[in-house]
Amino acid sequence: MKIGVAADHGGFDLKNTIKLFLQEEGYEVKDFGAFQLDTGDDYPDFVIPLAKAVVAKEVDRGIAICGSGVGASVAANKIAGIRAALINDHFSAHQGVEDDDMNLICLGGRVIAFAAAEELVMAFLNAKYIGAERHERRLQKVKELEIKNQ
Repeated sequence: MKIGVAADHGGFDLKNTIKLFLQEEGYEVKDFGAFQLDTGDDYPDFVIPLAKAVVAKEVDRGIAICGSGVGASVAANKIAGIRAALINDHFSAHQGVEDDDMNLICLGGRVIAFAAAEELVMAFLNAKYIGAERHERRLQKVKELEIKNQ
């Protein structure tokens, strides 16, 4: 599985830790930046290319990190086909994939510990979309909304 990662200055350290962790776990990782710590950078500059790569299937799933994770989530969800959420608990990390086909997880580099982030990322990556009728029906409504608002 190929995983894309992206972060601004607020998530820079966590991104680098997660990237190394994923590589040690055998994942192929594509880094969308930031590649150096710059307190003046902006999360959309890194999150949007990651989100577009997820939609284009250049990577299987994405991990976006900013200081709180909120900005990364807002930016990622502006891209049609992205289903991103700010995740702070184990249940939501896997349930978001299982029920809602979440394809990009957002984390807060200033609010979550490294070990907890690794646990959430693994729950996200190990989860599979269930595709039950009710989930498909709901997902279709989201997709229709994306088309309507283009």
